[in-house]
Amino acid sequence: MSGRRWWLLVSALVSACTGERGDDELVQQGGTFTVNDATAYSYMSPAPAIEDNPALLERHLNGDRLYGLERVASPARVPGTGGLGPLYVGRSCVSCHQRDGRTKPTLFTSGGSGFDFSTFLVFMKNINGEFFPDYGRVLHDHAIFGAQPEGRLKVEYTEACDEFPTEEHERYCLITPRYWITDWYTTPPPENELAISVRVPLRHVGLGLMMAVDQGELRALAATQYPEFGITPRLQWIQERGVWEIGVGGHKAQHSDLTVELGFSSNLGITNHRFPDNVARGQPQITVDEGLEISDAEMADVDFYLQSLGVPARRNAGDPVVRRGRELFQQAGCHLCHAPTLHTSRTPPRLIDGTPMPMLADQTIHMYSDLLLHDMGPALGDQFTQFQASGDEWRTAPLWGIGLQQVVNGHTYFLHDGRARNLLEAIMWHREEEGAVSYEIFRHLPKADRDALMAFVNSL
Repeated sequence: MSGRRWWLLVSALVSACTGERGDDELVQQGGTFTVNDATAYSYMSPAPAIEDNPALLERHLNGDRLYGLERVASPARVPGTGGLGPLYVGRSCVSCHQRDGRTKPTLFTSGGSGFDFSTFLVFMKNINGEFFPDYGRVLHDHAIFGAQPEGRLKVEYTEACDEFPTEEHERYCLITPRYWITDWYTTPPPENELAISVRVPLRHVGLGLMMAVDQGELRALAATQYPEFGITPRLQWIQERGVWEIGVGGHKAQHSDLTVELGFSSNLGITNHRFPDNVARGQPQITVDEGLEISDAEMADVDFYLQSLGVPARRNAGDPVVRRGRELFQQAGCHLCHAPTLHTSRTPPRLIDGTPMPMLADQTIHMYSDLLLHDMGPALGDQFTQFQASGDEWRTAPLWGIGLQQVVNGHTYFLHDGRARNLLEAIMWHREEEGAVSYEIFRHLPKADRDALMAFVNSL
């Protein structure tokens, strides 16, 4: 790492710990990609550099159109709308990512798989880490006419309540899911050999900036241990396109790109140049080969769209309660994983078609994540390893834009499978995190201080 970068990183960490960085600067969470939009469309807003350039905006809007296009089975009456299935999870990207956020999980609205689409993925493999030959990497719980879904997910929740050990005796409740799969289209995998992981969608806030983060900073953060807080972060090393890289995307940091081609293939059943085989290949119900159903240029436009999305500015940063919450956030050590400040690389990142994105380079951003793996304990674990990540390890979720999820998507379900019904529950699920010191500090705060800390997080 260059001397300049190392000094910036040290300065950022010191500022985060001491509170020296001004709130006014932190308001611009996405650097020049910050947008002053707190409406239901705040996650969808293009960055100012895109909006002010007609050619870039045209490409952004075309990617937006492809992202939101509801697909039908081929052959389609309207050219360019086909390719769905024969097996799928959603009919479009917005099935799961309403307004580029997190569609309300059908886990709660339908008790598992939805009627017309599902707002989650079920990763599955055997206990040796191999895919089952009659299925694939995810469960496809929907199918076009004439085909049969691979299975249907069901969920039941058990609720347990407790009190905070403070004088207010405030109660909180957590729900624990139990998942199982029914209606297998063929012989079900042996139950004692089946490992699954249920994941709800992530918010698409600042994806381009996230992918452009200076990896030297991530290495430095991973090398910094906080034994007094029991925090031992780790880098996730993954293999993407035949190259070993640091993973930053996904719940377990299992991706180093935005997985556009993988998403269209696995989630919608749309074949493309990178994934030319249908997800149902080898199953007897597949009788027609439609060839490649979306072009490389279209895939690159969707990638451009996602990389060019803006980041909502903070709200209410000057509010005394929010300022107090920020101090408590730091005192509890939350910032040690949810790192306030990172920088993007000086080298411009590139789209999947090789197009450079210079506007993403050399930015100071406030993602509130170190993008590293942390042991969150067996209660949140899924016994589903991915590359370097164990079943109990999860990537620190970026917090920018989190306070607008209710506005954008009409709900406050959080964590990898949406089991936290609100922000308080999300924090309380940190109870088995390695060390759990921050959790204990938060749990013993007076209610007014807990509310202030959550007001700060909701301002991001």
